[in-house]
Amino acid sequence: MPWTFGRRPFLIAGPCVIEPGDVLPRVAETLARIGAARGLPVCFKASFDKANRARRDAPRGPGLDEGLRVLERVRSASGLPVLTDIHEPDQAAAAAQVADALQIPAFLCRQTDLLAAAGRTGRPVNVKKGQWLQAEAMAGALDKVRSAGSADVAVTERGTFFGYGDLVVDMRNFARLRAATGAPVVFDATHAVQQPGQGTGGASGGQREHIPALLAAAAVAGADGFFLETHPDPPRALSDAATQWPLDRLDELLGRTLELWSRAHD
Repeated sequence: MPWTFGRRPFLIAGPCVIEPGDVLPRVAETLARIGAARGLPVCFKASFDKANRARRDAPRGPGLDEGLRVLERVRSASGLPVLTDIHEPDQAAAAAQVADALQIPAFLCRQTDLLAAAGRTGRPVNVKKGQWLQAEAMAGALDKVRSAGSADVAVTERGTFFGYGDLVVDMRNFARLRAATGAPVVFDATHAVQQPGQGTGGASGGQREHIPALLAAAAVAGADGFFLETHPDPPRALSDAATQWPLDRLDELLGRTLELWSRAHD
């Protein structure tokens, strides 16, 4: 079945960046098994390029061409639809040849040419809310995507900067974003616990232990879907090592979250 943001609840999950070895196949296999067992629509996520890394020498990923080849193999082997970020307008058409959905990073959510290029592909598009924006400001971003051709759009809440090194999630934003944009609202639980620039050597740090509580709150507050970066060995992940959720604990976390979501939507 083609990917759509219209089925609720749904999960977008995978490692932060495409890594060598068996990381992606292991994650995709686990996600496919969890999705089938729980009747949960799952879209596999990984980035071919992390263009907004905190440090110049941080790993960025394999790049567009090789990254798309890897994602195509993952898609074929797992049967899962795949989603990936784009950072430049000229990446959109190529990424859409492989990816079932495209994603606009939070820092780029007002880039008109990028949003329009994503929309012209006709693929479902997930736009992350900028960390400096109020909920209502995202209406214009999604309108740019829709007006270019993509009718299936979603908006992701990942917290707001308040100037002291943390992101704070305003649970009112799920209702506010839905009212402002008319789109399904996703909660990005792993990026919401980031502490930018507070990790080793100026990399992003984070507080992974707070993910379950924030997920629970978002499930009750009205999130339509959930976004989780997950890895078999988070401390060794090439990106966002402080905030990726351990793969072997993912099913348990999702079980609690989905139970709360179901109770809130009875």
